[in-house]
Amino acid sequence: MIAPEKKPRVTSFAPQFLVDDLARSIAYYEKLGFAFGEPWNGFYAIGQLDGLELHLKEAPKYDPERQHRREHEHLDAAAGVDGIEAFYARCMANGAQIIKPLTATAWGTKDFYIGGSARALPDSASSL
Repeated sequence: MIAPEKKPRVTSFAPQFLVDDLARSIAYYEKLGFAFGEPWNGFYAIGQLDGLELHLKEAPKYDPERQHRREHEHLDAAAGVDGIEAFYARCMANGAQIIKPLTATAWGTKDFYIGGSARALPDSASSL
């Protein structure tokens, strides 16, 4: 008997941020609540938060491109957050750099932008 073909299913999807300084970036993302294992060969680390992963790779970006992306709100990632007010408060309390404060959007969500010394323009958090 031939087994029925199993439909493939994506079980995880993690962004990989290029960062200038891995140790400093790990410390920054720990402020957001991520927990990291030991870095691999000193240039790669995986953080986890609420069952999600974030990959950090030490590989400096080109500064003019980084500035252009920041000026035009070209985000590296966006995160959906249940309880965005509490998450925003935690980010503020832990010293995360808030680029754009928590505000209501025209499409019925709330969002805020974070960035900072990690030198990886990380994300926009939003909630329905």
